[in-house]
Amino acid sequence: MDPLSTLWETFFDWGSMREALPEMLTVGLPNTLILAASAALLGSVLGMLLAVAGISRTRWLRWPARVYTDVFRGLPAAATILLIGVGLAPLGMQVWGPNPYPLGVLALSLIAAAYLGEIFRAGILSVEAAQLEGARALGFSWGESMRLVVIPQGVRRVLPAWVNQLIALIKDSSLVYFLGLLASQRELFRIGQDYAANTGNQSALLLAGLCYLLLTVPLTHAVNWLDRRLRQGRPAAPPPEPDTDLTPAGVTPTGRDPR
Repeated sequence: MDPLSTLWETFFDWGSMREALPEMLTVGLPNTLILAASAALLGSVLGMLLAVAGISRTRWLRWPARVYTDVFRGLPAAATILLIGVGLAPLGMQVWGPNPYPLGVLALSLIAAAYLGEIFRAGILSVEAAQLEGARALGFSWGESMRLVVIPQGVRRVLPAWVNQLIALIKDSSLVYFLGLLASQRELFRIGQDYAANTGNQSALLLAGLCYLLLTVPLTHAVNWLDRRLRQGRPAAPPPEPDTDLTPAGVTPTGRDPR
């Protein structure tokens, strides 16, 4: 058989794609978005706590934040998901039963927090010291100055990096299948892998990859647009047109006073 024909049948079997597409859209896509959005939300909260602890003058806050960041950034994501999913499984059984989904969200959140903590810390440190000093001069406490003045400016500066981390979470959500999710909890990659294993054809797996691209490519372009917008600011408004009517008030264009 022609190698090109074999390659085409292996990856571009439209029948296999049509068979897998409904389940990918109704089950895989929502679960992927839920995993990524939940991990981004929880990871952002934990990451902000890590960022504030990382810039603290108290070493008992700064050192644990540094150790946490080094550990979770140094471990492979798959290893972290397996360690948490398997290690905390007995506790999960007592809290919510035999459902590994929350543990998958927790693992992704802890991974994201390590990266987001560094992103937020860099954004906070990029804010000029005069901003903090000015807030203190107005009577704000250090905590109020950070919460109301410095942190909002720092977060605004790192929004593109935050969206980049969301893209990474969308892709890392494919690793949660290690925990053995239920059929109704499978994400895009797991559904594509199951169809590929059952049919012996990789077209469904390729379709899953295309779904990931449809999610991540628009976000990538949104990051680039947002980055340019934050760097350049809003476009300047056009100057007002000069008033070319030099006729004195109360005089008609013919030069006669209407009175």
